[in-house]
Amino acid sequence: MIVLIPSYEPDQRLPQLIADLGDAAPILIVDDGSGPAYSSIFAECSRRGATVVHHEMNRGKGAALKTGFAYAAAHFPDEGIVCADSDGQHSPVDILRVAAELESGEPDMVLGARLFTGSVPLRSRVGNGVTKRLFALAARRTLIDTQTGLRAYPARMIPWLLAIPGDRFEYELQLLLRACSEDQDIREVEIATIYLDENASSHFRPLHDSVLIYRQLLSFIGSSLLAFGIDTTLLFLGVALTGQVTASAVAARVASAATNYTINRRWVFRRGGEAAPLLPSLLRYAALAATILVANVALLHALLAVTGSLLAAKIATEVALFAASFLIQRALVYSGRKMSPQRVETRQNPGEQIAREKNLAR
Repeated sequence: MIVLIPSYEPDQRLPQLIADLGDAAPILIVDDGSGPAYSSIFAECSRRGATVVHHEMNRGKGAALKTGFAYAAAHFPDEGIVCADSDGQHSPVDILRVAAELESGEPDMVLGARLFTGSVPLRSRVGNGVTKRLFALAARRTLIDTQTGLRAYPARMIPWLLAIPGDRFEYELQLLLRACSEDQDIREVEIATIYLDENASSHFRPLHDSVLIYRQLLSFIGSSLLAFGIDTTLLFLGVALTGQVTASAVAARVASAATNYTINRRWVFRRGGEAAPLLPSLLRYAALAATILVANVALLHALLAVTGSLLAAKIATEVALFAASFLIQRALVYSGRKMSPQRVETRQNPGEQIAREKNLAR
């Protein structure tokens, strides 16, 4: 078992964590471009027995984790990996408990789950609460802690981990979303909720990194709003010209659905940088669109009779069908073939990646 710690501009908590872990497991640290000012801290970690790999410039937590995964695959083959943060939020006891859970069976990953009890900074409590709910909507699965940095993976998962897109904080959420879509075995182990100095050492940028984390859901909302605009405009135009609600609703939905499908396939639900296969996704989308169209027309007529307002009925109908559409598109329409972690091939050899990065341990 390897303990992997991505680190950017650490303080003395990092070498203290190395000392506290002792010889429990080999420790691999990835310095994510912290710069000369922090060289003494990483040197101290090396003296305490850790292997330190360096990025020449800051590339983000996701990139640092991938460098660590590649290095571990090349230098510690067949060893599982426990990822921990360097800011004191993860105690040695919890790190070892998560490692023990990984070794007790054959899960695809283990998460150290915080319950967020006691004194928790407001931004962390709110941020984790919002992310947890949005994640449940997107993944159709509820996890206790979607933003935990304490995670463990068996060696067989490393090729899969290297194939997940993302270089910064969004990477860890992306891999959870992918794991849920593939019905992987994810286990959670309760750990202590530790925040030091109101989490002042965190490099998470609330606005910028939240956009990255929620990008898929925000993109889906954007494409849905565009489709709604097209749909509503054509619906009103059709009713004004023909007086036929049903025929106008069908024509408007066909036009807006074509736009929505194209945007979602090419940009919103891309997997691994590639759009979903055209024919399978088109057939699934057509089936979904036909089902939603029937529901849309039925709801539209019912709500129009109740409200007497075409606009109010249209908005209420779209809101009612939005969540179902997102979940079905994400899980079924653009999911492609389910991949088993044992069959995934890395895109590049880990040893070659390390050489190209010029970030071998100093």
